[in-house]
Amino acid sequence: MYFVKKALMTAEENSGDARRIVEATLKDIEQRGESAVKALAMKYDKWDQDFILSDEKKARLIASVPQSVKDDINFSYEQVSSFAKAQRNSIKEIEYTSSAGVRLGQRIIPMDVAGCYVPGGRFAHVCSAIMSVATAKMAGVKTVVAATPPRGTSIDAATCYAMDLAGADIILEMGGMQAIATMAYGLFTGKKANIIVGPGNAYVAEAKAYLCGTGKCTIDVFAGPTESGIIADDSADPMTIAIDLVSQAEHGSNSPVWLFTDSKELAEKVNRLVPQIIADMPDPEVPGAAWRDYGEILVCESREELCKVNDMYAPEHIQVIAKDLDWWIKNLHSYGSLFLGEGSTVAQGDKCSGTNHILPTKKAGYYSGGLNVHKFLKIYTYQEINTKDASEISAAASRLSRVEGMEGHARACDWRLQKFFPKQKWDFTVYQHPTYKY
Repeated sequence: MYFVKKALMTAEENSGDARRIVEATLKDIEQRGESAVKALAMKYDKWDQDFILSDEKKARLIASVPQSVKDDINFSYEQVSSFAKAQRNSIKEIEYTSSAGVRLGQRIIPMDVAGCYVPGGRFAHVCSAIMSVATAKMAGVKTVVAATPPRGTSIDAATCYAMDLAGADIILEMGGMQAIATMAYGLFTGKKANIIVGPGNAYVAEAKAYLCGTGKCTIDVFAGPTESGIIADDSADPMTIAIDLVSQAEHGSNSPVWLFTDSKELAEKVNRLVPQIIADMPDPEVPGAAWRDYGEILVCESREELCKVNDMYAPEHIQVIAKDLDWWIKNLHSYGSLFLGEGSTVAQGDKCSGTNHILPTKKAGYYSGGLNVHKFLKIYTYQEINTKDASEISAAASRLSRVEGMEGHARACDWRLQKFFPKQKWDFTVYQHPTYKY
């Protein structure tokens, strides 16, 4: 295994400054509430209008969107919502009686309120609105509050249409960490979010992490810069690979893109092609910086080694352009989303293929998948132990409690044994923990 191209920088960002700013800002918002949010909106967006989008303004924005654009957004919505619906149907409530006579069950309850953040900045993230809002609605979330930064006197019209189509109940013309805090604390809406989802810049990501860490709400994923990898063998077209790498480097100057291959010839061809394709971009500066600082090409000896490398990097997106695609499905274990074959590219998943594009980064794919319907569902369990069937469970729980040294727990079980089975004799001996010598 060796590098044809090695990254100059690592994808691990020093987020200390952002974290300190976010923590201080969110504490201020928690103390001062809506007045703090208004001050931040004026500071960052020059915004002094109402934050909640009115029905009249929403109608005007939607009317301004060309029908051809609406048609494409509708297509994306249908793809994403149908996949989310299938995900929802894949998990069911259960109930059964165990061999010990215990009635056991599982309930699935959607969260009450979801906060969906849709970033602004360099791009209008129309499809992010669909990915978050539609998925929450397919899960059965009653109230979805969606927020996106204003551009001048309003939010982006196409993004507004996407939010409305996907089912947003309240739309906030608000961005940044103040929007995240607003949704978490229920400011202006009276609706505190159980969960906040959606991509954003470093301050948005830190705000989500802080609120989750302090128990205010849960979040979808701990997000960083977009990252994409490609696994390719000698059957792959180097031009396809080079174009796809550049397409993902467009996300930001700190967005890593990687090629993992077992073909030295392919690696060298791609390494020559990528700078040429970047130079042909309308704005080559961003992808050029991403490729220079974070781009890597790694040559491995076998497809088994390629799998190990992939699982070590755990890319947010991984494309496989190689023979025997089903083998890769079975043998790749850590990633955000998998794209199979030359006909597939990450851009399709980003926009409208059907799977969600809000995915884990910075190796979080090692332990978590991306945003899906299940993130909006609370899975609760219940049990009923009939008094006539309580002897086996109570006796075992009593003994185990004493093994752990929890006498109060044991006595709660002992009481039931004495109350419901008074004619039986029970051994309530306190377990003596052995004394170990080291």
